[in-house]
Amino acid sequence: MADSLFVFLQDVTSSPAYAITAFLVLAVIFVNGWTDAPNAIATCVSTRAMRARPAILMAAVFNFLGVLIMTMVSAGVAETIFNMVDFRGEPYPALLALCAALFAIVIWAVASWYFGIPTSESHALIAGISGAAIALQGGISGINGNEWIKVIYGLILSVTLGFLMGWCIVRIVARLFRNIDRRRTAGVFRGGQIASAAAMAFMHGAQDGQKFMGVFMLGMFLARGENPSGSFTIPLWLMILCSAVMGIGTSIGGYRIIKSVGMDMVKIKQWQGFSADVAGSLVLLIATLVGFPVSTTQTKTTAIMGVGAGKSLSSVRWDLVRNMALTWIITFPGCGLIGFCAVKVFAILFA
Repeated sequence: MADSLFVFLQDVTSSPAYAITAFLVLAVIFVNGWTDAPNAIATCVSTRAMRARPAILMAAVFNFLGVLIMTMVSAGVAETIFNMVDFRGEPYPALLALCAALFAIVIWAVASWYFGIPTSESHALIAGISGAAIALQGGISGINGNEWIKVIYGLILSVTLGFLMGWCIVRIVARLFRNIDRRRTAGVFRGGQIASAAAMAFMHGAQDGQKFMGVFMLGMFLARGENPSGSFTIPLWLMILCSAVMGIGTSIGGYRIIKSVGMDMVKIKQWQGFSADVAGSLVLLIATLVGFPVSTTQTKTTAIMGVGAGKSLSSVRWDLVRNMALTWIITFPGCGLIGFCAVKVFAILFA
């Protein structure tokens, strides 16, 4: 299914339930830009390779390019999210359950942003819609295990490979440039870090943009009472809309997360920031091509940990790492429970 923007606007104006669903999906995308997209540019801002505003603008542009280009190459991540849960049944309760899941994700993400903890919007999204599907179907039959296992694979990939890539790349860079005056390489690494931050923003759009477009397409199917399964074609206008909303969110709330990830966790220089961005980009590219939905936040932060550990273990603020890890661990049960409860509450309020 690939609808024109005109058809979408007709559906939204004629169906209040569809309009609310579309609004909530866009709200989640906005919050993702607010709390998650800044991870892509955190290191280049913290090392002063770029100022915050130009970096945010760059992130918005490359988020869009990542959504557009990588979705044309492979829409596997979007299809994984689309087919991960079972919202089939009566159209209205299914759409209500999806709205409840999106509401839960917004609540979780805003709370994490308030405390300055870079939570994973990807995992909040997966947990929220999974909890809602369980509530809707009355059990785990609402979960598609074949698709959900890709989340586990992606989690292992992002954490282990992100750390190892960061450690290896920073060691390689240090060895290659060990006999060169740092003043001569300053310009090289400044330009390299800007380019690698753009690559991170590009891959963030490729990963997270696809996830939320998958949910948007799920809402479009449910609003029409159609069977939400199989494959689909993502229209260009939806790519543009999601990218624009994500960019606006980044411009409003980005600095708090930039500070937590790029400044507080470990003190790094431009060549180390370059290494972290290259490592994170490579891991995200691999995950996107194989269709694994991974967390941009986890990938980038573990890459930064690996870079810091490549210098010395003591250079990493492990207390902050522990708080981040705890947030990641409780995201699945926490946001899933909120999604489950929200479905029950919404069913009473809007029955």
